[in-house]
Amino acid sequence: MRKTTKRTWRAMGLVTALTTAAAIATIGPAHAATAQLSAYVSDGWGGGTITSQPAGINCHQAADLDPYNVPQQNPTGTCTATFTVGTTVTFTATPDAGSYVNIGPSPSPVTVHTGYNYTEVMFCPNDGLCSAG
Repeated sequence: MRKTTKRTWRAMGLVTALTTAAAIATIGPAHAATAQLSAYVSDGWGGGTITSQPAGINCHQAADLDPYNVPQQNPTGTCTATFTVGTTVTFTATPDAGSYVNIGPSPSPVTVHTGYNYTEVMFCPNDGLCSAG
């Protein structure tokens, strides 16, 4: 009788181990880590848009029509987006009519890592208000 009992316990242990392994395997793959990436538009008084590839960032800065008396408006659109860690993101800066890209996007491309990720761009008006970067 003892032999049967030991075999029964061994069989039950094996079935339990296999069931546990199968349950763990069906939970699904681990989620990929993500991090935020921000585009900062410096106050150069010009206007333009910075976009990302892959898509996610589409951040527009309006030109400041009176830079000596009124602070520049905050950018509009999506200036911060979430990307999978390890993704390489390339940026394009497109100035509005009457402006040019003075600095940036810098850095470009950005390989997203955990922690702080950013790129920066400065748009200046064509009237010479900014000096060349």
